[in-house]
Amino acid sequence: MTAGATLPTTSTAPTVRQVWTRARGIALAVVLVLAGAVAMAAVRSTARHGELDPRSADPYGSRAIAQLLSDRGVSTRVVTTLGAARAAAGPDTTLLVAVPDLLTPRQQDQLRKGTAASGGRTVLVAAGSPSVQRLVPGVAADPATSPGTTLAPDCTLPEARRAGSADTGGIRYTTTRLDADSCYFSARLATLLRIPEASRGGDTVVLGAPDILYNDRLDKQGNASLALQLLGSRPHLVWYLPSLSDASATGPDGRKDFLDLLPSGWLWGTLQLFVAAVLAAFWRARRFGPLVPEQLPVAIRASETAEGRARLYRKANARDRAAAALRSATRTRLAPLVGVPVTRAHTPEALLPALSAHLSGDGQALQSLLFGPPPADDAALIALTDQLDALEREVRRS
Repeated sequence: MTAGATLPTTSTAPTVRQVWTRARGIALAVVLVLAGAVAMAAVRSTARHGELDPRSADPYGSRAIAQLLSDRGVSTRVVTTLGAARAAAGPDTTLLVAVPDLLTPRQQDQLRKGTAASGGRTVLVAAGSPSVQRLVPGVAADPATSPGTTLAPDCTLPEARRAGSADTGGIRYTTTRLDADSCYFSARLATLLRIPEASRGGDTVVLGAPDILYNDRLDKQGNASLALQLLGSRPHLVWYLPSLSDASATGPDGRKDFLDLLPSGWLWGTLQLFVAAVLAAFWRARRFGPLVPEQLPVAIRASETAEGRARLYRKANARDRAAAALRSATRTRLAPLVGVPVTRAHTPEALLPALSAHLSGDGQALQSLLFGPPPADDAALIALTDQLDALEREVRRS
């Protein structure tokens, strides 16, 4: 037998209870963040229920302008899919896109192709940088919004001159199109653009703010006049409200991309939570580097430590580990007594002949005692302990 009496390894993997104890603080924080996000979303959805919806009578709805258009013979139809919006585009139709920034780049390209040569009017409400450059080539959104809301027209566009001042202050635009009508300036940048189409007499209107369409803002300034003229130039108005159920969000193979169904804010929020989790893991993880000895607050007797370790062994039924520890300690103490270096105390070929020379017992019995198999039960472990003590006493007397 070789020196294989080293202590068996003990698993250091944390238990389920330990993992839960360590992670419950982080889990509670995540739950609180999600609960707060849901609560804020619920409050905001209540305050702006049906925003820019021509069927909604809420303050941020647009039912009032739809009713005024109906009184003037303009029909209003709500669509929630890109396919329906493209199919409705035509020379006698005004297509209003309520929230262009919600469209994916692929949807924006398809919308542009469907309306470019339709001969009708397309109205983009508060189109930001993610959408305006794709939907209206040659137009860019300024990063800074207008500091004021009510602006004067300051242009020759007939609709703006008749309406006068209106609440168009919001996103500001720049354009390289020389044939564009630029109105309602804020710091020399327009908040309303009209871009004529070269073919079939259509045009695109980019509106920097949705205020003139809200129910509670329609009677302010020249909002009603401007909204009626922009949306009532054709006998039909198609009101496009982008929806997450839009089938055009599917990929080329007909399957929906999960990321396309998530608002961009949720993706950024998920990234922030991931970064926070990584930082929390570094904070709670064990520090790297050498161990630092510390003074214990109280003195603990060696017998108490031995007793505590014995109880742990007994609770885990680790008779093999206990026996290996006892035999290893005995061999370490016996080796100097018989002239064997401590470094070779766990080598049977070096220790057993030296012991046999000091004792008259059987060498095979010594090998079984010092390097034998683990005891089968607690009684055998106690017997092994007694035999090791007796062997050490006999060697010391010899």
